[in-house]
Amino acid sequence: MSNARKSTIPSYRHHKPSGQAVVTLNGRDHYLGPWDTSASRAEYDRLISEWAAHGRRLPRTDPSGPPISGLILAYFRFAEGYYRKGGRPTSELVSIREALGSLRRLYGRTQAGEFGPLALKSCREAMIRDGLSRGVINSRVGRIKRMFKWATAEELVEPSVYHGLQAVVGLKRGRSAARETEPVKPVPVEHVDAVLPLVSVQVAAMIRLQLLTGMRPGEVRLMRGSELDMADRDCWTYTPASHKTEHHGIERPIYLGPQAQAVIEPFLKTDLDAYLFSPQDAEQARSEERRANRQTKMTPSQAKRRGRKRPKRTPSDHYTKESYYRAITRACVTADVPPWHPNQLRHNAATRLRKEYGLEVAQVVLGHRTADVTQVYAERDHSKAREVMARIG
Repeated sequence: MSNARKSTIPSYRHHKPSGQAVVTLNGRDHYLGPWDTSASRAEYDRLISEWAAHGRRLPRTDPSGPPISGLILAYFRFAEGYYRKGGRPTSELVSIREALGSLRRLYGRTQAGEFGPLALKSCREAMIRDGLSRGVINSRVGRIKRMFKWATAEELVEPSVYHGLQAVVGLKRGRSAARETEPVKPVPVEHVDAVLPLVSVQVAAMIRLQLLTGMRPGEVRLMRGSELDMADRDCWTYTPASHKTEHHGIERPIYLGPQAQAVIEPFLKTDLDAYLFSPQDAEQARSEERRANRQTKMTPSQAKRRGRKRPKRTPSDHYTKESYYRAITRACVTADVPPWHPNQLRHNAATRLRKEYGLEVAQVVLGHRTADVTQVYAERDHSKAREVMARIG
């Protein structure tokens, strides 16, 4: 065994206040008996052997497990490394923090091994009292279960704990006191038309592309020239470098016909790695428009004036989820129409595709793994049913 390897093994130490030998494994002190005796060294050798054989962790002997607050901390450390995309943490971390926050407030001091189905139902009832919707509650309960599944795999709790929690099924519509939410609907066309003249040309282009292609907001916001295959003039292919289902090993080609191509072409750049739709470009265009519309000529000093070297706020090179949503919301207020959000445009495209070309085409275009998911997005067309029943009913 090399000296480097020896240095990684916790040492046999003298605990002077008690006169005993001690070794620290995984942050816990284990007392071995009187210092410098054959019995204490034999106990040290036994513990180190078990510790090494179990992946540098001692088998857990306490069936009650760690306190839930400690389990949450350990799981969140794992989640911070696992839920990342492109080197950045994903929004799932925020959802996990919210779900486990409810658990910690009620049961943080409870031993993990003592947390059962009734305790999980108690957490769920607290969420109902807080006014959360049924869908949000089911998602949070699912994340709590997922933490206990991870803890089971890490041998931090007994398997029976997780199996017991599996018996708690999700809340059903109309069978609980949880608040129900209305299904997401497509945006009325007149509300979209009212917003388009009030947003930048970049945001207007993103809105039109979502209506034409059914892209997710994140896919249209982060579009780059390097991700476009324009070899086929009739139909380009946009393959996002990052998308929602990439961790499942699923490709996400997005097909762009002549109408979508006409929307994109004014924004193509020589720098293929640059984002096509940029707040920086929008701000520059606004500045140029203000200059062109000046009623008086600029003085020489004004013409030479440059922007601050370190402004407090600088436009980003791409639209974020928040900035895209905010631009649309502000335009809705100005146009005096009910606010809507970018993901609703995906519902518009899905409904149109399903009505004109069928569910299977809509499923492929939207990039769904199953038709069941597509049906959530696509409104049913009842006009054909009415025509048939008018003839035979």
